[in-house]
Amino acid sequence: MTAPLSVIILAAGKGTRMQSAKPKVLQTLAGKSLLGHVLDTCHQLTVDDTIIVHGFGGEQVQADINEQYAHLPITWVAQTEQLGTGHAVKVTLSELPKEGQSLILYGDVPLVSCQTLTALKSANTDGMSMLTLTVENPFGLGRIKRDKEGNIEAIVEQKDANADEQKIQEINSGIYCVDNALLHKYLPKLSNDNAQQEYYLTDIVKMAVAEGINIVAIEPEHSFEIEGVNNRQQLASLERTWQGKLVADLQEAGVQFADPTRVDIRGSLSAGQDVFVDVGVVFEGDCVLGDNVYIEAGCVIKNAHIGNACHLKPYCVIDSAHIGNGVDIGPFAHLRPDTVLSNNSKVGNFVEIKKSTIGQGSKVNHLSYVGDATVGTNVNIGAGVITCNYDGVNKSQTIIEDNAFIGSNASLVAPVTIGDTATVAAGSVITKNVDNNALAFGRARQTQKNDFQRPTKK
Repeated sequence: MTAPLSVIILAAGKGTRMQSAKPKVLQTLAGKSLLGHVLDTCHQLTVDDTIIVHGFGGEQVQADINEQYAHLPITWVAQTEQLGTGHAVKVTLSELPKEGQSLILYGDVPLVSCQTLTALKSANTDGMSMLTLTVENPFGLGRIKRDKEGNIEAIVEQKDANADEQKIQEINSGIYCVDNALLHKYLPKLSNDNAQQEYYLTDIVKMAVAEGINIVAIEPEHSFEIEGVNNRQQLASLERTWQGKLVADLQEAGVQFADPTRVDIRGSLSAGQDVFVDVGVVFEGDCVLGDNVYIEAGCVIKNAHIGNACHLKPYCVIDSAHIGNGVDIGPFAHLRPDTVLSNNSKVGNFVEIKKSTIGQGSKVNHLSYVGDATVGTNVNIGAGVITCNYDGVNKSQTIIEDNAFIGSNASLVAPVTIGDTATVAAGSVITKNVDNNALAFGRARQTQKNDFQRPTKK
């Protein structure tokens, strides 16, 4: 039987250097809060308990996380005084099972991977394992002190390290996997007799060594996995690092980026082969691209499914839309939620579509608004056409059946149905259903006033 696994996330820091009213762990990286990244990662594992230690802005942190992660059973523990990492973990003891193991993580260290945490848990065979990294410049970081046999014997903080200890390049990430029994045993014994007068979590390493426990250290695959965020500069740097990793993975899968440094992925993106992404494109939420998709500069794509061989021209906004195969869109088109574009349809420049289905082979050419509509196959919607779906109180449906032709600058006042192969004359205001194969006019007869004199400037 697998031992129970708890996750303790320390998220009580104020983040003064952020210069923000928002708690540090709620700052965003790749479109997700720092704390959200940690939660998403650790819950790829089989986790029995999640304990979050909160402090500054605790109510705000709880409200935000509980809203987004209502499906996760989270226990919240307040750290009313900031007395160090050891104290932060200690306040969880009343909620922490005495059996099993705990991963100790940090709400401002967002990018530790599931693979690394799995390896860290597997490495804990004697009571404790930890994540370390060898770096060129360890200044300011806790050093891993080993004995002559290479076994870990202590962690020394920068302010407490002597000259020889400061030369050590292996640093402590602060991320551990520890048997709960040891946490219950060691944490009450912590002392703040040190340069910072804080209760160091690292002191549990000394206690374990004193009892002959072999502490296993592993290193992450990527150094950014242990990078914390304390200010805006570090957040921006980590953002670019993470974006580079996401882009590199997609390049391996066959996606071509015009400039890998000028794209942002704020969620998840999967793509087929021979996809091209131009500069300044932003992906948000869950996005799926088929094969041979071509996306030009400046597009924003959110929670969208885009089929094979689609072409998005510059500066389109796609929000929660489903796009079939062989579709051309834009430039400057706006697809709002619940839009469906069927295979081989076309949406031209400055077109807005909302909560509508556009049938196979149909065209909404330019400068048009289509809302709350069902459009059949091979329909032509001319320039400046508007489905008038809102009467000030209610939204109503417009139905345009197969092969219909809607002339430029027509207004279709919903609820209304345009029949199969019907034609609506340009400039018409249509308030009644149009029969199949009929031609509908809904405009005043043209008149002419001869010898008209334009006003002159006074």
